[in-house]
Amino acid sequence: MTMEMKDSGSVVLTAYHPHNPARIPSMEQSFVQDIAPSHSPPSRKSLPRCRRINRMLSNESAPSPAFSRSNSQASMDSTSMEDFWCEVESIKESSEDGSEEATLLEFKPADEGELEAEWLQDVGLSTLISGAEEEDGQALLSTLTRTQAAAVQKRYNTYTQTLRKKNKHTVRDVRDIFGTNDSSPTFETVPVSPVPSNGIQLPGQKPVWKSVSSNSCLDCGLDKGSPSITEELSYEVSFSESITVHPKTQEWPKNQRFKKEDSALPKFIVRKSRFGLTEVGDLSPEDMKKIRYLSLIELTAFYDALGVELKRNRAERVRGRENGLFGVPLTVLLENDQKKVPGIKVPLIFQKLLLKLEETGLETEGILRVPGSASRVKNLHQELEAKFYEDTFDWDQVRNNDAAGLLKMFIRELPSPLFTVEYLPAFIMLVEKISKIKLQLQALHLLIMLLPEANRDTAKAFLQFLKKVVANEGKNKMNLWNVSMIVAPNLFIYKGKRANQQEMQAAATTAHIVRLLIRYQDILWTVPSFLISQVRKMNEAAMNNSKRQLMFDKGVRKLLRRKTMERERPERPEGAVTFPPYLQSDIPEGVIRVYAPLHSKVSMAIQLNSQTKAKDILARFHCENSRGSSQNMRGQIQSLHEIGGNIGQHCLDPDAYMLDVYRANPQAEWVIKPKAS
Repeated sequence: MTMEMKDSGSVVLTAYHPHNPARIPSMEQSFVQDIAPSHSPPSRKSLPRCRRINRMLSNESAPSPAFSRSNSQASMDSTSMEDFWCEVESIKESSEDGSEEATLLEFKPADEGELEAEWLQDVGLSTLISGAEEEDGQALLSTLTRTQAAAVQKRYNTYTQTLRKKNKHTVRDVRDIFGTNDSSPTFETVPVSPVPSNGIQLPGQKPVWKSVSSNSCLDCGLDKGSPSITEELSYEVSFSESITVHPKTQEWPKNQRFKKEDSALPKFIVRKSRFGLTEVGDLSPEDMKKIRYLSLIELTAFYDALGVELKRNRAERVRGRENGLFGVPLTVLLENDQKKVPGIKVPLIFQKLLLKLEETGLETEGILRVPGSASRVKNLHQELEAKFYEDTFDWDQVRNNDAAGLLKMFIRELPSPLFTVEYLPAFIMLVEKISKIKLQLQALHLLIMLLPEANRDTAKAFLQFLKKVVANEGKNKMNLWNVSMIVAPNLFIYKGKRANQQEMQAAATTAHIVRLLIRYQDILWTVPSFLISQVRKMNEAAMNNSKRQLMFDKGVRKLLRRKTMERERPERPEGAVTFPPYLQSDIPEGVIRVYAPLHSKVSMAIQLNSQTKAKDILARFHCENSRGSSQNMRGQIQSLHEIGGNIGQHCLDPDAYMLDVYRANPQAEWVIKPKAS
């Protein structure tokens, strides 16, 4: 099934300026006067600061790209940059006004060895530093692909060489750790040929592909007469392994202008294998932790394959407030909110601001771009802090532009940025050196997998809102590039942080990053299947290591001799279901027993064939229990979950072919229950 983007009529790509002079801020009036052809260019002193910065950058920029540009397109580029720097100026003014505390994130320099040591710890391989034989580290190493193993080996070698140069202490020889004769560790790698998403090649079966487009719900105003490039994305092989030739890298000229037409962005078709697709929330927290380890290793290997340096910031975290709404770390805010609404994943104040704007502000002209009243926003900020949790705040008094101002203020005042800063320089460098959007998207995909859970869930809610803003472009006059230009400084110029020359040159780059986030968010929040395959292998390796350790434990061996008639059962994962004895008998090959605790008929044995899908099992349970379903189940969306075996917990895609999933994890239990929201 291919979900195509809706096409709309042609769109004039110009920046929005309100026509009512009474509503135009003085800074924007200067822009309109300067753009009008009947006016001579004003003197430098009469130009706003953001306008002077834009002119300076334009004068320093290289000649225009090869593709033809009309006068209206050039005007759009100029006014779009004005939007960006006016937003920067607005952020600065609000900080100086005292509505935002100017707390700076400090970046500490570090030598190469310290960075590599931190990297090894961040990917879950602290065992290589400590010398301890940790099962998780060994299991992780056993799942690495060739390029991933090379990336780990390179960082480990740099770490050990730096320590020897400093003579801090004696470094253990790698032969003591890995038992090899080489001077550097070697890792057993997994095959790199295409395999199903669970890492098991099934004999005699070829994958059946379906397609899903990232543009299924996003209307970016494409001109029907403008053909858009369509490219395929595959999740079956790691991104780093799929790079066979180094793409040509080049330094883009300062203030390089991207093609801002929406049709310049390709439509990506994601191949859907017989195992279906997996969203971020479909996996257990324990498995998502392993996904983050593997994503950082894969991101590093990906950059190595591209020949681009993976730069990383070391940020000294600012300690935020312990209570309140603004300036509070997301984890603390969620912990406080969950006392009121258990299980909530996005802060209540953020949800309420988004809801207010979605209900009344999506069609407001210039929403996000036209600033609200600074004094009103400041007063509303103080009133929200005092009344929000008491449910006495009057939301009817909040104007749409003021609500947008509060939303942007919330994002800017986070002690740590929504999109964490560690690898932002790395992505900016990649965008500036590699022009192929597919490679940019793959790198961004891995960066999303690296985000902490609270950041990723909040960012997803924000991007879904921005997609709705762009979908209403016909009325609010905010196209994809306009929205990206306004949002970029709020995401990437943190509170109290002044823009330097390097950031000024990267203005269009950060806006391009936001554009990719909005346009391809459905792809970015899908877990690549090759990472799930590695998680399965990692879990299997950990279980095998545990079994071997048990066999060498004398106390356990004595216990086993006393209980030779008892069958060894592994520890049951959290969420697993305990079946009554009459359901625990041996089940024939190809037959699974599905448990549905919220249905009147709680268990059913189902014979699988090559065409049985997860949605077929759900439909069968629904038919069998349509009259006597539990009251708790009504109104809830039920999903089939794979629990235990070589996975913690996995909510299955309705289109997943169950026989393939069963063969990949025959020890799993199958449970129908509501999908975690």
